[in-house]
Amino acid sequence: MQSSAVPRASQSALSVLPLAGIKRVKPGDDLAAEIVAALRRSGTSLRDGDVLVVTQKIVSKSEGRLVRLDKVKAGVRAASIAKELGKDPRVIELALQESRRVVRKGQGILITETHHGFVCANSGIDMSNVEKGYVALLPVDPDASARRLREAVERATRTHIAVIVTDTFGRPWRNGQTDVAIGCSGIEPTENLSGKKDPYGYVLRVTQPAVADEVAGAAELVMGKLSMVPVAIVRGVKYTRGESGAKGLILDPRLDLFR
Repeated sequence: MQSSAVPRASQSALSVLPLAGIKRVKPGDDLAAEIVAALRRSGTSLRDGDVLVVTQKIVSKSEGRLVRLDKVKAGVRAASIAKELGKDPRVIELALQESRRVVRKGQGILITETHHGFVCANSGIDMSNVEKGYVALLPVDPDASARRLREAVERATRTHIAVIVTDTFGRPWRNGQTDVAIGCSGIEPTENLSGKKDPYGYVLRVTQPAVADEVAGAAELVMGKLSMVPVAIVRGVKYTRGESGAKGLILDPRLDLFR
């Protein structure tokens, strides 16, 4: 479903606001309530059209997607890959369980395609910012997580917003990592500019900005990896409301030249 309603905001007025004061999230916590409470404590008010950007880690924690490593038994395949890569075989076992296939492995790196369709390292399994001895798995359905969070925050704040759930991914052919959208609600993840003319009159044919990923990357600049700020508000983004979800960012395998 896609709506034609587009918040009227100037791209030049873009601002990114970190939301501090969110306590350490535990399994079963009401994440929407925690965010609303943090908004009130900080004196911050959401506005119609704002994009609430939330890290995957606190979503996974609230949904109980934590696994104790001492409860994981590695299989033969996981043990073999772990030995080859110099990794913990229990983490490799979880990565295999969370994936459709192994895309590549080597140089100490395991790249998989998750059941969601994301291509990333170790199926997105992460040991950072979680209690010692635990790892965090990706949410089962990040788009559904974003939708539930958006609906709850909208009810509590009486606003119309969008929500993006983010994670940090590496990129082929480029060094470094950036945050990308793995789930979204209330915002179409891409903007199709095909058929429109640029300022020089050239008709665009395949231009499709990944708006949700761009917003995720902007938000990461204020959230950071070490600052314990897992939520940000991005204000002034021009976007189309809709519910296609971040799955719309996954390339059709038939168009993947490197598969």
